Amino acid sequence: QVQLVESGGGLVQAGESTRISCEASTPTFSVYLIGWFRQVPGKEREFLADISWNGDSRYAKDSVKGRFTISRNNGLNAVHLQMNDLRPEDTARYYCAARVLGRTEYEYWGQGIQVTVSA
Repeated sequence: QVQLVESGGGLVQAGESTRISCEASTPTFSVYLIGWFRQVPGKEREFLADISWNGDSRYAKDSVKGRFTISRNNGLNAVHLQMNDLRPEDTARYYCAARVLGRTEYEYWGQGIQVTVSA
């Protein structure tokens, strides 16, 4: 069992930056690929980025690529999402999730954290 806890977020103004973090409670953090997702009420959850133990990362949406950066600290069991040049349309609840590398389904999810971008 892996527990994921997101932190950071809150209210920011358009054009500003913020960083959200995900901490995992597991002694085998390195075997998990960690992803960030977001969801707006009434819409499907969307994948943003993920990162493996060695730092290999990928980004799903053109709208966040170049503005969002995922990073990982295996020593602290943490993954961060640096979000720059935020826009009102980035307002959403952000979730981190974990899956064992090689599997397709994310097995563990955090509770999510709200990021609200004001115009």
